[in-house]
Order: sequence, then structure tokens, then C-alpha cells
Amino acid sequence: MLPSFLQKSRLFFGTLLLSIIFLQGCIKDHEITSYIMVDGLYSLTGNWSSLGMTSQAAMIIAEEDINAYLEKKGSTYRFSVNTFDTRLIPGNAAAAFDSLTGARFFIGPQSSAELAAILPRSATKNAIVISQGSTAGSLAIAGDRVFRFCPADKIEGAAVAKTIYSQGIKGLVTIARDDAGNKGLQNATGEFFTGAGGETRSLNPYSVTESDFSESIAAIKTEINALTSKYGKAGVGVYLASFDECVALFKKAAADPVLSSVRWYGGDGVTQSAALIADPAAAAFAVTTQFFTPTFGLPDAYKSTWEPLIARIKSKSGIDADAFGVAVYDAMWVIARTVEAEGGIPADIETLKSSFVSQANAYTGATGPTTLDTFGDRASGSFDYWGIVKSGNDYQWSFVGKSN
Repeated sequence: MLPSFLQKSRLFFGTLLLSIIFLQGCIKDHEITSYIMVDGLYSLTGNWSSLGMTSQAAMIIAEEDINAYLEKKGSTYRFSVNTFDTRLIPGNAAAAFDSLTGARFFIGPQSSAELAAILPRSATKNAIVISQGSTAGSLAIAGDRVFRFCPADKIEGAAVAKTIYSQGIKGLVTIARDDAGNKGLQNATGEFFTGAGGETRSLNPYSVTESDFSESIAAIKTEINALTSKYGKAGVGVYLASFDECVALFKKAAADPVLSSVRWYGGDGVTQSAALIADPAAAAFAVTTQFFTPTFGLPDAYKSTWEPLIARIKSKSGIDADAFGVAVYDAMWVIARTVEAEGGIPADIETLKSSFVSQANAYTGATGPTTLDTFGDRASGSFDYWGIVKSGNDYQWSFVGKSN
């Protein structure tokens, strides 16, 4: 039995379909339809739920589209999806992964900390895992059963550092939530910023359970003062790799004029965060500091594909999807292509992995080509930047540019 915190959002409808048709006076039986189960591990009610909810919607839409495609082709296969709420807690993701049986395909979990928790377990389960949001370079492991449909932190860190430096920032304070993904982004961004010619002051990560942030705020202020004496306020920035807990940190930082006097930047974990724009004090701080965050970008060349898909996702979730969410749709289609190419799901895991990689490398979806590198991660990617603007009495996310 699944733990109580797991919320199954969509029931598995494994009823076998038997149709009888009449042709030339003879009764012929259709083949029994085989259902391909795909389980999704998403944060639907915890941190980074914006991605969890758009991922769930994208998965359901893909199920509908794939089944329509298979029906039109006369295929005997159909897809069935289930999603489970991890609340972005690694232990929850691990418990769900251990408890779920039958599925050979998992999409998610979305964070690197959760993926790290299930990584050892994936080595013994006859299934493959496709994460749409994990970026930690420490999880780039050749030959494992985990694939990632987004670029790893080294690609994002290089792009963001280049942008920050190009804006005239010479001294950068970096801090992160103490999890694999955000620490990876902090390290990669800092290293590339230093490599570009800037000065990086890296602070110790804060606990995943932190709620006060007084120590972090004090440490950031100390480093801002030190860098400002060398580069002036216009030459200093703060990079924060976080999830929705940035709301509490921003509210506390807003009370200090030193922290409000420099520019702030974020990692992908807070992009399009509903929690941030819902809090007026935190959102106002973001506006004051010209805060913006990157997200895995959607190529203009494929706008005719992703634009209507984003509209469909929003109609189900109420949230504008970014490329991480859209990548779930593409992952579902690569799974479908794999099943179609193999005439089912290969029993041997190595054959399944090999076929999946071949199909991924040959597929172009809403996020563009899904080519994987030697570690099974997205081989390339550009990034869209999103900031917050005030419209009347409300705050909203607004596209502000792309990486170069």
C-alpha cells in the first residue's frame, strides 16, 4: 500500500478492450490492447509545485495525444499515466519509487535531491527514469538508468554567469539551498563567473528546513559591503539558487537597504514561482533588485509546436509552463516511439535503454531536438530569463530576455 502522503491524481484504467467486428459474414476478434503504464513523481503541493502541476498536465495531455495517434494507426497499445505528489521531499520520492510496481517508465522526480534519493534504487528496478528538472552535475553518470531531458548545471551556470558579467557585475555573492541541484548551480555559476574575470564570494548553503534566514542575510550583507568597496553598488550582484523559500528570504532582505541596493539573480528552481508573485513584499523586493531567473528555453524555431501546447497545459493547470514542464510532453513521446519501434517494451533493461537513447537522439519535439550526451542528459540548451513586474496591484512574471 502506498504511503498516505502520496496522492494518486489519475486512476490506472487497465481494463482490457475486446471488440468484435463483422466482416464478410465472419466474426473476427481484435487483438487485446496492452496498456503501457508511466508513473510521474511530481511536487504538486510542496516547493516548486508550479513545475509539478505543469508536468502533471503535460503528462495527461501527452497521454491523450499518444493514444489518439495509436488508435488512428490501428495499434494495439495504449498509454496510462499516474502521478504522485512528492512535495519535493526526497524521502517521499524514494518511498513512492519503492512502492510502485508494474511501470517500466518513470517521469520525474523534478529536483536533483529527489533524484539522488532514488538513484540507488533505480539500479535494481527494471525501469528507466526520466527527470525533467534535475540539473546537478553530480548526477551525470554514464550507463545508469536515469535520463534527464534538461541541460545540466554546467550549461546553465555558464549561460547565467556570462549574462551577469555582461551586465557590468564584477563582484558576485552566491548562496544556495543545501540540496544537490541548487548547490550545483551555485558552484557552476560561480566558477564560470570567475572564469569570465569576475570575483565570486561563495557562501555556505542554508538548510533545506531554514525559515528564518537571519544568518544568511547577515553573511550576504557582509560580502556585499566588501565587494561594494571595490566595485561600487552598480558592480555588485547576488546569485541565489533556491526554491520557493526565497519568499521568506526576500521578505527579510527587503528590510535592509544594503541588500536592496544591488542586483539579484536566481536559479531555475524559482522561475515562474506562483508563491513569489503572491507575496507583495517579496515580489516588491524582486522588482527593486531587478531580479530575474533562467529557465531552460523554448526555441523560437519550434514555437508553432510549443505555443499551443503551453496554452493546453495552462487550461489544465492554471499555470504557464516553461521548457521543464514541456519536456515532460516530449519525454512521453520518446517513450511512445520506443514502444512503437520495439513492438512493446523490451524485457532486457539494456535493450530498453539503448532503444530509448536511439529514439531520443532521433526525435525533435516541442523543446526541439532531444539529443542526449554520453551521460544521458540533454546535450545542449539555451535559456529564457524571467523577471517580475507590477501590474496594477498585482505582480506577474514577464519574459525579459534570452541567454547569449
